[in-house]
Amino acid sequence: MRSLPYFCRGEVVHGFGRGSKDLGIPTANFPESVVDNLPADISTGIYYGWACVDNGDIHKMVMSIGWNPYYKNTKKSMETHVIHTFEEDFYGQILSVAMVGYIRPERGFNSLDELIAAIHSDIEEAKIKLDLPEHLKLKEHQFFKTSVSTTPNQIFNGHRL
Repeated sequence: MRSLPYFCRGEVVHGFGRGSKDLGIPTANFPESVVDNLPADISTGIYYGWACVDNGDIHKMVMSIGWNPYYKNTKKSMETHVIHTFEEDFYGQILSVAMVGYIRPERGFNSLDELIAAIHSDIEEAKIKLDLPEHLKLKEHQFFKTSVSTTPNQIFNGHRL
């Protein structure tokens, strides 16, 4: 995918409410405006990369982009699981992510347990891949050093931030 790494930023909005409740894996959801601006070569599936909330610490993340076949969604979404334990929800705050690699295409599952196991496998794969030098260096990218409040018109990968 030519567009990787892909940097984007947006306000965390309420999603389908399944991440924490059904899966035990909280996710932060981007608004439709961010989803709709993805480059054409960013296909649906599971990605890994780096994320930070507002101007906070940078953490490893995995992201699902697509329609979540298990749930048969009709609306495409970008759901980010930041691999970190947060004390509180961060709805309304700004999530900045750098998608650096692709794990797998999205697919349907026969059970909720099978889906949860796949997500945990994706998380473990992301942790390992993000320790590679070529991915680790992106944690220090200038994108994460620019204040989210002072760069409202900044553009990364063709997307106005």
